[in-house]
Amino acid sequence: MPSALPLGDPAPSDGVLPSSAAAGSSNRDFGLYVHIPFCAVRCGYCDFNTYTAAELGGGASQANYAPTVQRELEFAAGALDRSGVTGRPLDTVFFGGGTPTLLPSGDLARVLTTARTLWGLRPGAEVTTEANPDSVTPASLEELAAAGFTRVSFGMQSAVPHVLAVLDRTHSPERVPLAVQWAREAGLKVSLDLIYGTPGEKLQDWSASLDAALSLEPDHLSAYALIIEEGTALARRIRRGQVSAVDDDDHADKYELAECALQAAGMSWYEVSNWARTDEDRCRHNLAYWKGHDWWGAGPGAHSHVGGTRWWNVKHPTAYAQRLEAGESPAAGRETLDDGARYVEDVLLRTRLAEGYPTADLNPAGRNAVAGLIADGLIEPREAFRGVVRLSNRGRLLADAVVRRLLPD
Repeated sequence: MPSALPLGDPAPSDGVLPSSAAAGSSNRDFGLYVHIPFCAVRCGYCDFNTYTAAELGGGASQANYAPTVQRELEFAAGALDRSGVTGRPLDTVFFGGGTPTLLPSGDLARVLTTARTLWGLRPGAEVTTEANPDSVTPASLEELAAAGFTRVSFGMQSAVPHVLAVLDRTHSPERVPLAVQWAREAGLKVSLDLIYGTPGEKLQDWSASLDAALSLEPDHLSAYALIIEEGTALARRIRRGQVSAVDDDDHADKYELAECALQAAGMSWYEVSNWARTDEDRCRHNLAYWKGHDWWGAGPGAHSHVGGTRWWNVKHPTAYAQRLEAGESPAAGRETLDDGARYVEDVLLRTRLAEGYPTADLNPAGRNAVAGLIADGLIEPREAFRGVVRLSNRGRLLADAVVRRLLPD
Protein backbone atom coordinates (compact mmCIF):
# COMPACT_ATOMS: atom_id res chain seq x y z
CA MET A 1 0.00 0.00 0.00
CA PRO A 2 1.16 3.59 -0.53
CA SER A 3 2.70 5.39 2.42
CA ALA A 4 0.38 7.05 4.92
CA LEU A 5 -0.56 10.71 4.83
CA PRO A 6 0.91 12.90 7.58
CA LEU A 7 -1.07 13.99 10.61
CA GLY A 8 -2.28 17.55 10.68
CA ASP A 9 -5.11 19.92 11.49
CA PRO A 10 -8.54 19.62 9.87
CA ALA A 11 -8.76 21.39 6.50
CA PRO A 12 -11.84 23.57 5.92
CA SER A 13 -14.23 22.34 3.26
CA ASP A 14 -14.17 25.72 1.48
CA GLY A 15 -10.37 25.58 1.07
CA VAL A 16 -9.81 29.06 2.53
CA LEU A 17 -6.25 29.55 3.80
CA PRO A 18 -5.14 31.47 6.88
CA SER A 19 -4.34 35.14 6.38
CA SER A 20 -0.61 34.44 6.77
CA ALA A 21 -0.64 32.56 3.45
CA ALA A 22 -1.56 35.71 1.55
CA ALA A 23 1.21 37.87 3.00
CA GLY A 24 3.84 38.59 0.35
CA SER A 25 2.26 36.26 -2.18
CA SER A 26 2.81 38.72 -5.04
CA ASN A 27 6.58 38.29 -4.56
CA ARG A 28 6.59 34.48 -4.72
CA ASP A 29 6.62 32.21 -7.76
CA PHE A 30 3.56 30.03 -8.28
CA GLY A 31 3.55 26.51 -9.71
CA LEU A 32 1.11 23.68 -10.30
CA TYR A 33 1.65 19.98 -9.68
CA VAL A 34 -0.86 17.52 -11.16
CA HIS A 35 -0.76 13.98 -9.78
CA ILE A 36 -1.83 11.19 -12.13
CA PRO A 37 -2.20 8.12 -9.88
CA PHE A 38 -2.39 5.41 -12.54
CA CYS A 39 0.25 2.81 -13.41
CA ALA A 40 0.17 -0.17 -15.74
CA VAL A 41 2.15 -2.20 -13.16
CA ARG A 42 3.17 -1.32 -9.62
CA CYS A 43 6.96 -1.33 -9.43
CA GLY A 44 8.33 -3.34 -6.54
CA TYR A 45 10.21 -0.41 -4.98
CA CYS A 46 7.41 2.17 -5.25
CA ASP A 47 5.38 3.47 -2.30
CA PHE A 48 3.85 6.45 -4.12
CA ASN A 49 0.11 6.98 -4.16
CA THR A 50 -0.48 5.01 -7.36
CA TYR A 51 -2.92 2.34 -8.46
CA THR A 52 -3.24 -0.20 -11.22
CA ALA A 53 -6.58 -0.80 -12.89
CA ALA A 54 -6.88 -4.09 -10.99
CA GLU A 55 -6.37 -2.34 -7.64
CA LEU A 56 -9.00 0.28 -8.42
CA GLY A 57 -11.57 -2.10 -9.80
CA GLY A 58 -14.72 -0.22 -10.71
CA GLY A 59 -14.33 2.39 -8.00
CA ALA A 60 -12.50 4.99 -10.06
CA SER A 61 -12.32 5.73 -13.75
CA GLN A 62 -9.28 6.83 -15.73
CA ALA A 63 -11.69 8.09 -18.38
CA ASN A 64 -13.23 10.59 -15.94
CA TYR A 65 -10.02 11.60 -14.24
CA ALA A 66 -9.14 14.68 -16.31
CA PRO A 67 -12.54 16.35 -15.75
CA THR A 68 -12.17 15.68 -12.02
CA VAL A 69 -8.76 17.39 -11.92
CA GLN A 70 -10.17 20.29 -13.93
CA ARG A 71 -12.84 20.62 -11.23
CA GLU A 72 -10.13 20.84 -8.57
CA LEU A 73 -8.28 23.53 -10.51
CA GLU A 74 -11.46 25.60 -10.68
CA PHE A 75 -11.94 25.04 -6.94
CA ALA A 76 -8.30 26.07 -6.35
CA ALA A 77 -8.67 29.36 -8.21
CA GLY A 78 -11.73 30.22 -6.14
CA ALA A 79 -10.14 29.20 -2.84
CA LEU A 80 -7.01 31.27 -3.49
CA ASP A 81 -9.11 34.27 -4.45
CA ARG A 82 -11.24 33.93 -1.29
CA SER A 83 -8.01 33.68 0.72
CA GLY A 84 -6.67 36.95 -0.65
CA VAL A 85 -3.71 35.23 -2.31
CA THR A 86 -2.50 37.31 -5.22
CA GLY A 87 -3.36 35.80 -8.58
CA ARG A 88 -0.19 35.05 -10.55
CA PRO A 89 0.59 33.34 -13.84
CA LEU A 90 2.11 29.90 -13.45
CA ASP A 91 5.89 29.72 -13.66
CA THR A 92 5.94 25.93 -13.83
CA VAL A 93 3.53 23.03 -14.30
CA PHE A 94 4.52 19.44 -13.57
CA PHE A 95 2.46 16.31 -14.30
CA GLY A 96 3.76 13.46 -12.14
CA GLY A 97 2.63 10.13 -10.87
CA GLY A 98 2.17 7.32 -11.45
CA THR A 99 2.46 7.46 -15.19
CA PRO A 100 0.76 10.60 -16.52
CA THR A 101 1.09 9.40 -20.11
CA LEU A 102 -1.21 6.45 -19.43
CA LEU A 103 -3.93 9.04 -19.92
CA PRO A 104 -4.58 10.17 -23.50
CA SER A 105 -2.48 13.18 -24.48
CA GLY A 106 -5.73 15.04 -25.12
CA ASP A 107 -6.70 14.65 -21.46
CA LEU A 108 -3.37 16.06 -20.27
CA ALA A 109 -3.73 18.90 -22.77
CA ARG A 110 -7.22 19.74 -21.48
CA VAL A 111 -5.98 19.94 -17.89
CA LEU A 112 -3.16 22.25 -18.98
CA THR A 113 -5.63 24.40 -20.94
CA THR A 114 -7.79 24.77 -17.83
CA ALA A 115 -4.76 25.85 -15.79
CA ARG A 116 -3.80 28.35 -18.48
CA THR A 117 -7.34 29.76 -18.57
CA LEU A 118 -7.52 30.15 -14.80
CA TRP A 119 -4.07 31.58 -14.08
CA GLY A 120 -2.19 32.03 -17.32
CA LEU A 121 1.37 30.89 -18.03
CA ARG A 122 4.35 33.20 -17.72
CA PRO A 123 6.34 33.67 -20.95
CA GLY A 124 8.83 30.81 -21.09
CA ALA A 125 6.96 28.76 -18.47
CA GLU A 126 8.29 25.26 -17.88
CA VAL A 127 5.66 22.55 -18.46
CA THR A 128 6.78 18.97 -17.77
CA THR A 129 5.26 15.53 -17.82
CA GLU A 130 6.78 12.36 -16.50
CA ALA A 131 6.51 9.36 -18.79
CA ASN A 132 7.57 5.77 -19.09
CA PRO A 133 9.44 5.04 -22.34
CA ASP A 134 6.75 2.53 -23.33
CA SER A 135 3.83 4.90 -22.63
CA VAL A 136 4.48 7.39 -25.45
CA THR A 137 4.33 7.46 -29.23
CA PRO A 138 5.49 10.06 -31.75
CA ALA A 139 1.90 11.24 -32.12
CA SER A 140 1.25 11.54 -28.38
CA LEU A 141 4.41 13.57 -27.82
CA GLU A 142 3.62 15.85 -30.73
CA GLU A 143 0.15 16.45 -29.25
CA LEU A 144 1.67 17.34 -25.87
CA ALA A 145 4.14 19.75 -27.45
CA ALA A 146 1.36 21.41 -29.45
CA ALA A 147 -0.62 21.86 -26.21
CA GLY A 148 2.24 23.73 -24.55
CA PHE A 149 4.34 21.07 -22.83
CA THR A 150 8.05 21.90 -22.96
CA ARG A 151 9.76 18.97 -21.20
CA VAL A 152 9.36 15.25 -20.76
CA SER A 153 11.04 13.28 -17.98
CA PHE A 154 11.48 9.62 -18.86
CA GLY A 155 11.76 6.98 -16.15
CA MET A 156 14.71 5.13 -17.68
CA GLN A 157 16.01 3.82 -14.29
CA SER A 158 18.56 1.44 -15.88
CA ALA A 159 19.86 0.20 -19.23
CA VAL A 160 20.50 -3.33 -17.90
CA PRO A 161 17.70 -5.90 -18.32
CA HIS A 162 18.28 -7.82 -15.08
CA VAL A 163 18.23 -4.55 -13.09
CA LEU A 164 15.00 -3.46 -14.76
CA ALA A 165 13.53 -6.87 -13.91
CA VAL A 166 14.30 -6.46 -10.19
CA LEU A 167 12.66 -3.02 -10.31
CA ASP A 168 9.60 -4.46 -12.14
CA ARG A 169 9.99 -1.96 -14.96
CA THR A 170 7.98 -2.81 -18.07
CA HIS A 171 10.08 -1.19 -20.81
CA SER A 172 13.08 -2.66 -22.61
CA PRO A 173 16.38 -0.74 -22.83
CA GLU A 174 15.92 -0.46 -26.59
CA ARG A 175 12.75 1.60 -26.11
CA VAL A 176 14.51 4.52 -24.40
CA PRO A 177 16.45 5.86 -27.44
CA LEU A 178 13.27 5.73 -29.51
CA ALA A 179 11.26 7.67 -26.92
CA VAL A 180 14.02 10.29 -26.62
CA GLN A 181 14.21 10.65 -30.40
CA TRP A 182 10.43 11.12 -30.66
CA ALA A 183 10.47 13.72 -27.89
CA ARG A 184 13.25 15.67 -29.58
CA GLU A 185 11.45 15.54 -32.93
CA ALA A 186 8.40 16.99 -31.18
CA GLY A 187 10.53 19.86 -29.86
CA LEU A 188 10.54 18.77 -26.20
CA LYS A 189 13.44 19.01 -23.76
CA VAL A 190 14.43 15.62 -22.37
CA SER A 191 15.24 14.55 -18.81
CA LEU A 192 16.17 11.00 -17.81
CA ASP A 193 15.69 9.43 -14.38
CA LEU A 194 18.13 6.75 -13.22
CA ILE A 195 18.19 4.64 -10.04
CA TYR A 196 21.38 3.17 -8.59
CA GLY A 197 21.91 0.58 -5.89
CA THR A 198 19.32 -1.96 -7.04
CA PRO A 199 19.95 -5.40 -5.49
CA GLY A 200 22.22 -7.35 -7.85
CA GLU A 201 23.39 -4.26 -9.75
CA LYS A 202 27.18 -4.41 -10.21
CA LEU A 203 29.33 -1.33 -10.62
CA GLN A 204 29.78 -2.18 -14.31
CA ASP A 205 25.99 -2.37 -14.68
CA TRP A 206 25.66 1.15 -13.30
CA SER A 207 28.47 2.34 -15.56
CA ALA A 208 26.65 0.85 -18.55
CA SER A 209 23.43 2.66 -17.57
CA LEU A 210 25.26 5.98 -17.26
CA ASP A 211 26.95 5.45 -20.64
CA ALA A 212 23.64 4.59 -22.28
CA ALA A 213 21.91 7.62 -20.80
CA LEU A 214 24.69 10.03 -21.69
CA SER A 215 24.88 8.71 -25.25
CA LEU A 216 21.38 10.16 -25.69
CA GLU A 217 22.65 13.62 -24.67
CA PRO A 218 19.79 14.48 -22.29
CA ASP A 219 19.27 18.07 -21.23
CA HIS A 220 18.80 16.96 -17.62
CA LEU A 221 19.50 13.83 -15.62
CA SER A 222 18.42 12.69 -12.15
CA ALA A 223 20.22 9.87 -10.35
CA TYR A 224 18.59 8.58 -7.18
CA ALA A 225 19.86 6.03 -4.70
CA LEU A 226 17.35 3.23 -4.27
CA ILE A 227 15.62 3.52 -0.89
CA ILE A 228 13.76 0.47 0.34
CA GLU A 229 10.43 1.60 1.73
CA GLU A 230 8.56 -0.56 4.24
CA GLY A 231 5.47 -2.20 2.82
CA THR A 232 6.78 -2.45 -0.73
CA ALA A 233 7.14 -5.70 -2.65
CA LEU A 234 10.91 -5.22 -2.86
CA ALA A 235 11.17 -4.79 0.92
CA ARG A 236 9.35 -8.10 1.34
CA ARG A 237 11.69 -9.83 -1.13
CA ILE A 238 14.73 -8.55 0.76
CA ARG A 239 13.25 -9.65 4.08
CA ARG A 240 12.69 -13.15 2.68
CA GLY A 241 16.28 -13.27 1.39
CA GLN A 242 15.23 -13.47 -2.26
CA VAL A 243 17.41 -10.49 -3.20
CA SER A 244 20.30 -8.80 -1.41
CA ALA A 245 19.88 -5.73 0.77
CA VAL A 246 21.08 -2.31 -0.39
CA ASP A 247 24.52 -1.21 0.75
CA ASP A 248 25.54 2.35 1.71
CA ASP A 249 29.13 1.86 0.50
CA ASP A 250 27.83 0.62 -2.84
CA HIS A 251 25.64 3.74 -3.07
CA ALA A 252 28.66 5.95 -2.39
CA ASP A 253 30.79 4.25 -5.05
CA LYS A 254 28.01 4.60 -7.62
CA TYR A 255 27.36 8.22 -6.77
CA GLU A 256 31.03 9.06 -7.25
CA LEU A 257 31.03 7.21 -10.57
CA ALA A 258 27.96 9.17 -11.66
CA GLU A 259 29.55 12.50 -10.79
CA CYS A 260 32.71 11.68 -12.73
CA ALA A 261 30.80 10.47 -15.80
CA LEU A 262 28.32 13.33 -15.82
CA GLN A 263 30.95 15.99 -15.30
CA ALA A 264 33.04 14.53 -18.13
CA ALA A 265 29.95 14.70 -20.35
CA GLY A 266 29.52 18.41 -19.64
CA MET A 267 26.70 18.16 -17.12
CA SER A 268 26.83 20.03 -13.81
CA TRP A 269 25.15 19.18 -10.53
CA TYR A 270 22.76 21.78 -9.17
CA GLU A 271 21.12 19.61 -6.50
CA VAL A 272 22.54 16.51 -4.84
CA SER A 273 20.68 14.11 -7.15
CA ASN A 274 20.25 16.30 -10.23
CA TRP A 275 22.47 17.44 -13.10
CA ALA A 276 21.77 19.74 -16.05
CA ARG A 277 23.58 20.56 -19.26
CA THR A 278 23.03 24.30 -18.79
CA ASP A 279 21.50 26.51 -16.11
CA GLU A 280 18.42 26.87 -18.31
CA ASP A 281 18.00 23.09 -18.32
CA ARG A 282 17.61 22.86 -14.54
CA CYS A 283 14.15 21.70 -13.43
CA ARG A 284 12.61 24.96 -12.29
CA HIS A 285 9.60 23.22 -10.80
CA ASN A 286 11.71 21.17 -8.40
CA LEU A 287 13.81 24.23 -7.58
CA ALA A 288 10.58 25.92 -6.48
CA TYR A 289 10.00 23.09 -4.00
CA TRP A 290 13.54 23.33 -2.64
CA LYS A 291 13.31 27.12 -2.30
CA GLY A 292 9.91 27.12 -0.59
CA HIS A 293 7.86 28.87 -3.28
CA ASP A 294 4.10 28.44 -3.70
CA TRP A 295 2.44 25.58 -5.53
CA TRP A 296 -0.95 23.94 -5.71
CA GLY A 297 -0.93 20.15 -5.88
CA ALA A 298 -3.95 18.68 -7.66
CA GLY A 299 -4.96 15.03 -7.53
CA PRO A 300 -5.42 12.35 -4.86
CA GLY A 301 -2.69 12.48 -2.22
CA ALA A 302 -1.10 15.59 -3.76
CA HIS A 303 0.57 18.09 -1.43
CA SER A 304 0.34 21.89 -1.73
CA HIS A 305 2.17 24.82 -0.14
CA VAL A 306 1.26 28.50 -0.10
CA GLY A 307 2.97 31.01 2.18
CA GLY A 308 3.90 28.58 4.93
CA THR A 309 0.62 26.64 4.91
CA ARG A 310 0.83 23.09 3.63
CA TRP A 311 -2.04 20.70 2.93
CA TRP A 312 -2.57 17.29 1.35
CA ASN A 313 -5.49 15.70 -0.46
CA VAL A 314 -7.30 12.50 0.40
CA LYS A 315 -5.49 9.56 -1.13
CA HIS A 316 -8.00 7.41 -2.94
CA PRO A 317 -9.22 8.55 -6.38
CA THR A 318 -12.83 7.70 -5.52
CA ALA A 319 -12.88 9.71 -2.29
CA TYR A 320 -11.09 12.53 -4.09
CA ALA A 321 -13.70 12.67 -6.85
CA GLN A 322 -16.61 12.45 -4.40
CA ARG A 323 -15.44 15.50 -2.47
CA LEU A 324 -15.05 17.60 -5.59
CA GLU A 325 -18.44 16.50 -6.90
CA ALA A 326 -19.91 17.77 -3.62
CA GLY A 327 -18.16 21.12 -4.12
CA GLU A 328 -15.82 20.51 -1.18
CA SER A 329 -12.07 20.75 -0.81
CA PRO A 330 -10.34 17.40 -1.37
CA ALA A 331 -7.84 18.26 1.39
CA ALA A 332 -7.50 15.65 4.15
CA GLY A 333 -5.49 17.87 6.50
CA ARG A 334 -3.12 20.80 6.70
CA GLU A 335 -0.51 22.51 8.83
CA THR A 336 0.77 26.06 9.16
CA LEU A 337 4.50 26.13 9.71
CA ASP A 338 5.89 28.31 12.46
CA ASP A 339 9.16 30.20 12.08
CA GLY A 340 11.17 27.34 13.58
CA ALA A 341 9.73 24.72 11.22
CA ARG A 342 10.23 26.97 8.21
CA TYR A 343 13.86 27.54 9.17
CA VAL A 344 14.53 23.81 9.52
CA GLU A 345 12.98 23.10 6.11
CA ASP A 346 14.89 25.96 4.52
CA VAL A 347 18.25 24.64 5.76
CA LEU A 348 17.31 21.03 4.97
CA LEU A 349 16.40 21.76 1.36
CA ARG A 350 18.61 24.65 0.28
CA THR A 351 21.87 23.14 1.53
CA ARG A 352 21.36 20.46 -1.13
CA LEU A 353 21.66 23.08 -3.88
CA ALA A 354 24.91 23.92 -5.66
CA GLU A 355 24.42 27.63 -4.92
CA GLY A 356 24.73 26.80 -1.23
CA TYR A 357 23.18 28.34 1.88
CA PRO A 358 24.17 31.81 3.15
CA THR A 359 26.04 31.50 6.42
CA ALA A 360 24.40 34.70 7.62
CA ASP A 361 20.99 33.01 7.42
CA LEU A 362 22.04 30.23 9.83
CA ASN A 363 21.21 30.47 13.51
CA PRO A 364 24.13 30.63 15.99
CA ALA A 365 24.33 26.84 16.37
CA GLY A 366 24.50 26.41 12.59
CA ARG A 367 27.19 29.06 12.21
CA ASN A 368 29.22 27.41 14.97
CA ALA A 369 29.13 24.13 13.02
CA VAL A 370 30.69 25.61 9.87
CA ALA A 371 34.33 25.42 11.01
CA GLY A 372 33.99 21.71 11.84
CA LEU A 373 32.36 20.97 8.50
CA ILE A 374 35.26 22.69 6.73
CA ALA A 375 37.79 20.68 8.77
CA ASP A 376 36.00 17.44 7.87
CA GLY A 377 35.97 18.30 4.17
CA LEU A 378 32.18 18.38 3.92
CA ILE A 379 31.79 21.94 2.66
CA GLU A 380 33.92 24.03 0.31
CA PRO A 381 36.34 26.20 2.33
CA ARG A 382 36.62 28.87 -0.37
CA GLU A 383 32.83 29.27 -0.52
CA ALA A 384 32.63 29.31 3.29
CA PHE A 385 35.13 32.18 3.31
CA ARG A 386 32.72 33.99 0.98
CA GLY A 387 29.86 33.37 3.41
CA VAL A 388 28.18 30.39 1.74
CA VAL A 389 27.80 26.80 2.97
CA ARG A 390 28.31 24.77 -0.23
CA LEU A 391 28.66 21.01 -0.17
CA SER A 392 31.95 19.51 -1.29
CA ASN A 393 31.97 16.29 -3.33
CA ARG A 394 32.30 14.32 -0.09
CA GLY A 395 29.63 16.49 1.50
CA ARG A 396 27.17 15.57 -1.22
CA LEU A 397 27.66 11.90 -0.31
CA LEU A 398 26.95 12.79 3.31
CA ALA A 399 24.41 15.56 2.80
CA ASP A 400 22.10 14.30 5.56
CA ALA A 401 24.99 14.32 8.03
CA VAL A 402 25.83 17.91 7.07
CA VAL A 403 22.24 18.97 7.73
CA ARG A 404 22.22 17.23 11.12
CA ARG A 405 25.27 19.21 12.14
CA LEU A 406 23.79 22.48 10.93
CA LEU A 407 20.56 21.68 12.77
CA PRO A 408 21.67 20.18 16.09
CA ASP A 409 18.98 18.96 18.49
